Amino acid sequence: MKTTATVLTSMGHEAPFAESRPLKRVELDLEPPHEGELLIKVKAAGLCHSDLSVITGKRPRVMPMAIGHEAAGEVLTTGSADSHFAPGDHVVLAFVPACGECAFCQQGRPALCEAGAVANNEGTLLGGHHRLRDDNGDHVHHHLGVSAFSDHIVVSERSAVVVPDDLPFEIAALFGCAVLTGAGAMLNTAADVLPAESVGIFGLGGVGLAALIAAKSQGATEIVAVDRVPAKLELAVELGATFAIDARDGEVPERVKAATGGGVEVAVETAGHEAVLAEAYAATKRGGLTVTAGLPHPDAMLQIPALSLVAEERTLKGSYLGSCVPVRDIPRFIEMYRDGKLPVDRLLSHTLTPDQINEGFDRLASGEAVRQVVLF
Repeated sequence: MKTTATVLTSMGHEAPFAESRPLKRVELDLEPPHEGELLIKVKAAGLCHSDLSVITGKRPRVMPMAIGHEAAGEVLTTGSADSHFAPGDHVVLAFVPACGECAFCQQGRPALCEAGAVANNEGTLLGGHHRLRDDNGDHVHHHLGVSAFSDHIVVSERSAVVVPDDLPFEIAALFGCAVLTGAGAMLNTAADVLPAESVGIFGLGGVGLAALIAAKSQGATEIVAVDRVPAKLELAVELGATFAIDARDGEVPERVKAATGGGVEVAVETAGHEAVLAEAYAATKRGGLTVTAGLPHPDAMLQIPALSLVAEERTLKGSYLGSCVPVRDIPRFIEMYRDGKLPVDRLLSHTLTPDQINEGFDRLASGEAVRQVVLF
């Protein structure tokens, strides 16, 4: 069958993308789902900084690529006769397809799945397959096993989680990355130190704000929000931040320490920049935990005082996919949303049509948007 996908053919593009238009809507051939795969009608897909990082070349990927990784849709057909999925199922897609068999999957850490990492790095579905081809018959790579900005996609069953039919698709899509990554960083990666009285959130995009509302749900009484965009700082206060710090004014760690009486117990960095991570670490108090969920350039290096790890019993911890088990955590986070504990809908700032995606990434790059969702 045919699908219309959003394809990136080269990296290193600079804004304004509305003028350079690095993303093109292209009709591609889509193979039917094979064993263990699903054909999905995409209904909603979110724009994420991880997508933007591929466009700019900060997060290198193989080209050409049908881009997008945060999505919700409906199952049309299954490739397996005995599939656990059925036509009509509503699903959220996770951006690490976990094989279920490697050592990390067996340990309950599917975000570190070895086969999933290989597939994502090579731009294939789980198992090394391509299902997209252009008019010349050449492969077009999959983005994180999803390729979300497409009308129809084929994905591994390991990428999909069934969600309630009455959850709006534009909200459901957010659970595939922003909520998994941000709320998961707080509720999973930092779980051993919760509840924490003081929390710092460094970077207030969709991921950072998801971490913020998760901290609020766990009873944090002091939440320091740090960003360079005034509108995002205002939204953070509306969502429960007790202190808002504009990073443009400098001396961020000192100001966080002054606001909290010595620093935060837990700092979560989501900006994807090594300098911001260094500030988050410096703003964490003695004995505290610094969690990083951002994705800097592969060549970026972090410098911290090595002595502090021992003398102050500090912990620096990475969080990928929010340390989540998607089949467990997506339903859990949806339930928290329905109970009013995770107001995920407040993260949705714009809805777009597919032909507005380049303009949407300009909005994301400028900091104007929190989470934008393309409706198909």
